[in-house]
Amino acid sequence: MKVYEQKIAPNARRVRIFLAEKGVLDQVEFVQLDLKAGDNITREFKQKNFLGKIPVMELDDGTEISESVAICRYFEALYPEHPLMGRTPKAQANVEMWQRRCEIYFMNMIGMGFQHTSGFFADRMTPVKEWGALCVEEVSKFLKELEKHLSVTEFIAGDEFSIADITAFVSIDFAKVVGVRRDDTMPNINRWYAQINERDSAKA
Repeated sequence: MKVYEQKIAPNARRVRIFLAEKGVLDQVEFVQLDLKAGDNITREFKQKNFLGKIPVMELDDGTEISESVAICRYFEALYPEHPLMGRTPKAQANVEMWQRRCEIYFMNMIGMGFQHTSGFFADRMTPVKEWGALCVEEVSKFLKELEKHLSVTEFIAGDEFSIADITAFVSIDFAKVVGVRRDDTMPNINRWYAQINERDSAKA
């Protein structure tokens, strides 16, 4: 199978870390695209994903699956041992809740902040700097809530490492592009981040 990605992109990192945790990173062929050059918006690539987004997984039978969490869910079903999406119905719901929070209110806000304030993709979208600035403010607000949350739990969604941690971890690094960084006022986030960063999968 193949995964079309740009290795440094946050969503590509999410999938790589997930696959590394499952121990199947070496079973996938990664095809690198240059987003700045527009490799993801060519007619050929849009036949794989009409939205022009990465990553896209192509199975050996030709099936194409996009959206990072959908790709991760495929591997969770294939390799249910050491689950990253919860063991019980209650745990699964809790992981899903925190995964969505970290994705919608953290990772996506960073992405919107970057796109609308940097002009990086100005050749294919209309940046609205005011909107981008508001998104960056939301990123900082979310970090404050995450700091409080991590004062009472080891991992994002409870006692076990999960996809929610992967999303938050990648987002912490991604936030640097909008000038938001961890600092000494975030001891709980820093403790959690150091713990995740020590995992072999963090280097995937």
